[in-house]
Amino acid sequence: MSFFQHPTALVSEQAHIGEGTRVWAFVNIMDGAVIGRNCNICDHCYVEGKVRLGDQVTIKNNVPVYDGVIIEDNVFVGPNATFVNDRHPRSRSSGWTLEPTLLRKGASIGANATVMCGVTVGEYAVIGAGCVVVRDVPPHAVMVGNPARQIGWVNKDGQRVNPEELV
Repeated sequence: MSFFQHPTALVSEQAHIGEGTRVWAFVNIMDGAVIGRNCNICDHCYVEGKVRLGDQVTIKNNVPVYDGVIIEDNVFVGPNATFVNDRHPRSRSSGWTLEPTLLRKGASIGANATVMCGVTVGEYAVIGAGCVVVRDVPPHAVMVGNPARQIGWVNKDGQRVNPEELV
């Protein structure tokens, strides 16, 4: 095994886990999930089988990552963040449509944020704690509130900048 698996973690043999990745206590990774190299999947996370994580992704505690979520390299997901994959949920509904969610390279998702399905979060964007993201987020945008609204811009290091500094 080229990755670390805590003794209480459930990792399917049909999941693909990259070298150097750490899977911590009470994590459940399902058949078919693809997780990149040097990721950190913290306690009590759930990763469904049609999920794709890039390299060096951090998923903090208590985050469910459902089918249709694609997370590119170097993304941070804070504790208790939630990804929605069904716009019209009903118990035991067979007619629902999976809507993909995409987090671009370097994005950061704050604690307790909710990201609606069908949304793309742009490269290096910052989603504040508790945000509810219901529409696409531009690259480098800083988002706060419910629904999330843009209040500024950040560079690749997460430092606030003026938009002309992003060129």
